[in-house]
Amino acid sequence: MIVLGIESSCDETAAALVRDGHEVLASTISSQVQLHAGYGGVIPELAAREHLRNISPVIDATLEKASLDLNQVDAVAVTSNPGLIPALLVGNAYAKGIAAAKQIPLVGINHFIAHIYGAFIDHAELLAEAACFPILALVVSGGHTAIVVIQANGRARIVGSTLDDAAGEALDKAAKILGLGYPGGPIIDRIAKTGNAGAHDFPRGLTGAAGKAVKPEHRFDFSFSGVKTAMLYAVKDRSPSNQELADLVASYQAAVMDVLVSKTSDAARHFNTPVICVCGGVACNSYLREKLSEEAARIGRQLVLAPPKYCTDNAAMVAGLAWHYLRHQLSDDLDMPTSARLNHDLGIIPFAPQAKR
Repeated sequence: MIVLGIESSCDETAAALVRDGHEVLASTISSQVQLHAGYGGVIPELAAREHLRNISPVIDATLEKASLDLNQVDAVAVTSNPGLIPALLVGNAYAKGIAAAKQIPLVGINHFIAHIYGAFIDHAELLAEAACFPILALVVSGGHTAIVVIQANGRARIVGSTLDDAAGEALDKAAKILGLGYPGGPIIDRIAKTGNAGAHDFPRGLTGAAGKAVKPEHRFDFSFSGVKTAMLYAVKDRSPSNQELADLVASYQAAVMDVLVSKTSDAARHFNTPVICVCGGVACNSYLREKLSEEAARIGRQLVLAPPKYCTDNAAMVAGLAWHYLRHQLSDDLDMPTSARLNHDLGIIPFAPQAKR
């Protein structure tokens, strides 16, 4: 079965063709990063306008790469939540038009779950083995930072999430404070490589590192507002030299990433998960990937890092995940709604080996 996936939840217009959930036939992404950089963040109305301009060429290019036409597509999938409503509406309208015109199934996809699936597009064998479950997923991006435990029967629970800023948001805000540009994540990753991560002792929220006990209900939660404020004070009324800037950035990055690593490790041991997967845009960070690899080896867990091409927003994860819903005979109607917010009830995750309708 060939599924056409469409992604337009934020500032990437993407399309992909995926066969049977794992064979990516073609994938195309049109990024709006440069358009929004001057504003220091994504402007929803501008994003929607760009999606309108790009969606047809992106889908046409994807079909051409795969040497296919729409008549050879068996189903269409689209990100329906969460995301920026003006942006989501563009992709959803286009997908519904294709589904109606070609009389093929339509599948609405949760962007959050799709990111988790992105880590497993190249690892179908892990999803087939009940012994690999429960799986712990760290979803870490500009919009979300959460720990999810997925059982072999498909039941999933968010066991930890951010109480304020997402990790990616914390990186973007630090870059803005330092005047480094947008998006902040890749810039901070690059500059940090020349800095001393131990030069500054930035706070590590909700870890007990400062001697303040963490409430049991927040054991797996995150908070990045404190480290952001600390950065603001660290550069107040001063202009750091290039090396001082690199040290600040490296120390800040370490503070954010060390929290992600420690919380993930703690949750993996607490919930006895043999496999840890890491996904979302921040999963591209080289420091995070290195430290998580070291920690997973230390605690004896298999680590699945989403490939960088599937960390950032893409449509391959949308189309691939949709196939798993379709094999359970699950699809959506043309009146399928969109939503800006993440529903914390994730439902049954269809790619789990013992998932049932």
